[in-house]
Amino acid sequence: MQRPTNKPKVAIACGGTGGHLFPGIAVAEELMIRGASVTLLVSPKEVDQQAVRGVVGAEVATLPAVGLTSGGKLAFFKGLFASLAATKKLFHDQRPAAVLAMGGFTSAAPIWVGRRVGARTYLHDSNTIPGRANRWLAHLVDDAFVYFHETSGRLSNSRTHVVGMPVRPQFQPMAAASARMTLGLAANRPTLLVMGGSQGASGINKLMTGALPAFMAAFPDWQFIHLTGASDADGVRAVYTEAKARAVVKPFLSEMEYALGAATLAVSRSGASSLAELAALRVPAVLIPYPIAADDHQRHNARAFVETGAAWSFEQNSGSPETFLRLISRLAGDAAARASVQAALAQWDFPDAARDIAAHIGKAIGLSEPVDQFTDRPRPAGDEFNPRRGRAGEVVLS
Repeated sequence: MQRPTNKPKVAIACGGTGGHLFPGIAVAEELMIRGASVTLLVSPKEVDQQAVRGVVGAEVATLPAVGLTSGGKLAFFKGLFASLAATKKLFHDQRPAAVLAMGGFTSAAPIWVGRRVGARTYLHDSNTIPGRANRWLAHLVDDAFVYFHETSGRLSNSRTHVVGMPVRPQFQPMAAASARMTLGLAANRPTLLVMGGSQGASGINKLMTGALPAFMAAFPDWQFIHLTGASDADGVRAVYTEAKARAVVKPFLSEMEYALGAATLAVSRSGASSLAELAALRVPAVLIPYPIAADDHQRHNARAFVETGAAWSFEQNSGSPETFLRLISRLAGDAAARASVQAALAQWDFPDAARDIAAHIGKAIGLSEPVDQFTDRPRPAGDEFNPRRGRAGEVVLS
């Protein structure tokens, strides 16, 4: 643990999945710019431990929490009580001025203990259907932040702010040729990115490897980036090798901005973090919602994008491999359709989301606004109007 500082302390509970962790890191970076000392609270899962290795400037603490699964209530409550004890010790040693929960099973203990020690408390929910942890915690926090406007009425908090989904600052449009060369691909060949979230997706891997021969026959110039997850990497790599496809196959990629920057088209799960990153880099995608996601939230997320023209979708359990092949082939072969999806993605891009959350918390705990290097004036809080979502920072009464 780092030695105590005089800087206001903010604890961000963001462990469990990349969808919670990476947005939490984005907010942490903005808070540190404002002069806060930040502690990221993560889980023991390998996806968390691997992702935080590159974090600079923030302290990282691991809480012994585990998710609530069918038949796993005993482990969940043991982890919860252990997390409460660990959080009490952590906050006793360095009392936070604010606690932000990004959702997931690491959130409960920091919010409960944070309230007990007098910290300001906040949560961010990224999905159309709020997660269980956030539904339980919403009435305890001072303010809630959401990505989807529809989420506001599903949280028991009267101060809900539509701010969007925080993404890390490196997720900005870039030259596709440069991104492809960075990953070892040909600069000028169209590229299909296949990803199943931070831990991969066997269902997507099977669909894509099954479709690969026919897709390559129709589109021989295309190349591939396929992020498989740890368990399927060798098998998927062998399929691309046998097909003589130009492909980068990895279990996990920490520099996701290059994969998205390189992509002409993507196949993706519909977790909110993946959706926000697709929107930030304007990557048209076929979304395949995780069929057993809690409360079926990924299907609801995908529907919101599809209804606004910002994605196409495929149902893993009800669609056939032939339907999947036709769908990705149609989008791969139709540049006008891809351009239409790219234009629609703009409404789901909230480039100031992390900054707006940090500004709101910073104002409450006395942080100063960072100075714009070009004007020597404080940077203003984001106020970009989105015709579908409303104005960033608006308060929606649930």
